[in-house]
Amino acid sequence: MKVLHILKTSIGASWALRQTTQLIKLGVDVHLVLPHGPMVEKYQQAGVKTYTFDPALSVSKPWLNISRALKLRALVKQVQPDIIHSHFVATSLLMRIALKGINIPQIFHVPGPLHLEHWLFRTLDKITASSKDYWLASCLWTREKYHQLGIKPHRVGLAYYGVNEDDFAFEKPSDNLLKESLAMAQEDFLIIMVAYFYAPKRYLGQTRGLKGHEDLIDAVAIVQQRYPNIKCVFVGGPWGNAAHYFDAVKSYSAKKIGASGVFLGTRTDVAQLYPQCDLAVHPSHSENVGGAVESMYAKVPTLTTNVGGFPDLVTDGETGYLAEKQNPQALADKIIQAIEQPIERKRLVNNAYRKVRQVMNVEHNAKQVFDFYQQVLSARQ
Repeated sequence: MKVLHILKTSIGASWALRQTTQLIKLGVDVHLVLPHGPMVEKYQQAGVKTYTFDPALSVSKPWLNISRALKLRALVKQVQPDIIHSHFVATSLLMRIALKGINIPQIFHVPGPLHLEHWLFRTLDKITASSKDYWLASCLWTREKYHQLGIKPHRVGLAYYGVNEDDFAFEKPSDNLLKESLAMAQEDFLIIMVAYFYAPKRYLGQTRGLKGHEDLIDAVAIVQQRYPNIKCVFVGGPWGNAAHYFDAVKSYSAKKIGASGVFLGTRTDVAQLYPQCDLAVHPSHSENVGGAVESMYAKVPTLTTNVGGFPDLVTDGETGYLAEKQNPQALADKIIQAIEQPIERKRLVNNAYRKVRQVMNVEHNAKQVFDFYQQVLSARQ
């Protein structure tokens, strides 16, 4: 079986590397088109055959779309894959435009629910699809949304983007150097949030960043009234051209919670930072399963909002804490609950670890993809 994967980025998106690596082990001949960048060599080392150009539909530079479509069409004729597997909205739209008249099944593996939450983009997704198009949801919310849109169930599969457990298997150190560096006592409560800073997209009606940094800052301000020694570290830098937004959030934090908000920037030691913290918070406004996978693997109590794929992993009071999105008071209430119930935190961590190992196993997730490939090819035949 030969499959051509389409990615719009070669910076990050490590989930695609994990998936394609496992698919090769299952016997799939994996080809991949993506822009030039640091991830290209890693794919090649994993045995993926790579082709480097940008295969995504451009809205800001529409004159580029003709050449990109022609390149993609020529590549498909060259590779002659059995299936084409796209991982983003922009790549899926270009794929559908470029490959009209080419009768090869196309799969859009939906990385998150954001475009489905906006009427225009979910309408574009539906009306540009043809009988050769299929979808792979990466959380239950997304699969159900496609069913609601009238897509027949046999055309919508489910395959999570797995995470390697060993990447986050670090025990909590006896000496908490992170707290020490922040001038905190070992018994003081430390929150961690790991996420890039995405500037609000006004055309989607966003007034705050997608990841909810400002909501967490507001929540910490509420918690401070009862627990003044609490601190929160924000790990991650601006994504793309969001440097101005990144600086604005830091200024907002300084005014709202002062020294309790610490910005560590982009780090490569996140797996080692997690065990040194008392609670991981993921306050996203829209999300798939996000960083919750990583903090649960790292055995850190995890608090998320009730959006997208988070509830696939986090059940409030069983595997973690769940709060209403865009509600700082709800976040604050859960943080206070975590502070005041240390024995409960340990129980939740153990449950969460079992849950994430079950749902987000990389090998199992790749088998989900492989099985869907076979289902699609069987249906086409």
